[in-house]
Amino acid sequence: MEFRRSRAIVPVLDVLEEAGSTNDVLVSRAAGLPDLAVVLTDNQTGGRGRLGRVWVSPPGKAIAVSVLIKPSGLPVESFGWFPLIAGLAMSRALSPLVPGAVEVKWPNDVLIDGSKVCGILTELLPDLSGLVIGSGVNLTLSADELPTETSTSLLVAGATDIDVDAVLAAYLRHLTTLYREFETAGGDPVTSAIRDEVAEACHTIGRSVRVLLPSGDDLLGTAVGIDEDGRLLVETDAGITAVAAGDVTHLRY
Repeated sequence: MEFRRSRAIVPVLDVLEEAGSTNDVLVSRAAGLPDLAVVLTDNQTGGRGRLGRVWVSPPGKAIAVSVLIKPSGLPVESFGWFPLIAGLAMSRALSPLVPGAVEVKWPNDVLIDGSKVCGILTELLPDLSGLVIGSGVNLTLSADELPTETSTSLLVAGATDIDVDAVLAAYLRHLTTLYREFETAGGDPVTSAIRDEVAEACHTIGRSVRVLLPSGDDLLGTAVGIDEDGRLLVETDAGITAVAAGDVTHLRY
């Protein structure tokens, strides 16, 4: 596939027949590539998710795409917004393709009717000059090929005539727009309206949640918002805790 629509959006788009991890490939090449350079494959053999999880799918049925971000003048502290920006961009790209509700689970999963169709992993460049945003999207996996009971694919969710270039181009277009708005605002999520837009799309806010914290402790409460640093605000009997990192489970009572 030539990815003509996608190539018209970004300065570099390298399609690999196979990759261990598109994030690793892009990080290793970052010094010689421009802002918004892209590496992708439909056969990723060693993909990683959050908390060291492995992300692997049958060849040709999912796409792994990594985007290089080299912001101009943004403070490193603002980089924590990029997983949320990417999730919002992906949700907007996928929403027109399926009949179900497409939403974002904090901080970086995209769901269709509550099931995960996309995971996002961002990694800082070693010199902190930017970051790489990796996304894995389940395209045409059948129900029996899905990795977990809480996963889905565009096919399973009811999408028809799935055009990989169209999916990728929509994601890159939305990501570029949100990124430039954020960059123009100097990384201010309020001035750029990023915080409000992310909060509106975030399926986690308003739900009872369990957060497995990096310390190993569980935090049980209600997700009530996102602060100016992109942290999830969880209300418990003891007050409100701002969570910068953690594995979130949506609870059903």
